[in-house]
Amino acid sequence: MSARKLAMIAFRLLQAAFFAAIIADAWLDLGYPHWWNFLPLVLAYALVFAVNRTGRTSDSPPKDREPIEVEPPVTGRWSALNSPADRTPSHGTHAYGQTYAIDVVAEPEPGARPGFSALWPPARRNADFPAFGAPLRAVADATVVRADDRQRDHLSRTSLPGLLYLMLVEGSMREIVGVRRIVGNHLVLDLGDGTHALYAHLRRGSLTVAEGDRVRAGQVLAQCGNSGNSTEPHVHFQLMDGPDPDTARGLPFTWRGIGVPRNGETFEAPAAQSQPA
Repeated sequence: MSARKLAMIAFRLLQAAFFAAIIADAWLDLGYPHWWNFLPLVLAYALVFAVNRTGRTSDSPPKDREPIEVEPPVTGRWSALNSPADRTPSHGTHAYGQTYAIDVVAEPEPGARPGFSALWPPARRNADFPAFGAPLRAVADATVVRADDRQRDHLSRTSLPGLLYLMLVEGSMREIVGVRRIVGNHLVLDLGDGTHALYAHLRRGSLTVAEGDRVRAGQVLAQCGNSGNSTEPHVHFQLMDGPDPDTARGLPFTWRGIGVPRNGETFEAPAAQSQPA
């Protein structure tokens, strides 16, 4: 087991120790200063910071590495969010191989996707979002190395109460449990030459492939969902240098014929040319 993987396990144990200390302090008079409860949390983030710092200066991909060209994972009209074209790391962290990750939401026509609400409704059904159930396609000829679609699709978190719940409660719990609960239902493809593609937040029960399958570029693999650490049905896509998001480094990508759309940019992904035999 790599040092980075051990560090992520230690990170989650320290987070769990923090919550256990808070609960114990609320119920028992342990006789120590309350601020001591936060020591495990401080140590947890100091550990991850140290690991990320050493990783970026040693075996991380060089910043000037050429983007890897692949097919887009969707077809139709979509908009980009959290794009590496605007900043890296695109999601504010290098953790989980997200340095060059991108989120896209379906925009078949203006106004088709519900916007953010301040208070009401606090949550929306997944069927209200045009991305939910959209087919996701292989970005290259590849081998399936991870496939998981057993987690539920939860309601949206596209209101202020929903977003606060995600950030303060749900997100913290998912961090402790592990990366599987963060990415939700997901798929990892081995594209060869040390490159892996991750599709996250897939729809429950939508996978059409299994681990070990060979797939062709353009082949339908699953459907867009709203599982894991997700605010609404959307596609989270990234390239990595390994199959495990806990230990992988992010790799830059570009979509053939599209490039890397910027935040808020709407793009049209053509139907795939190559289909499975």
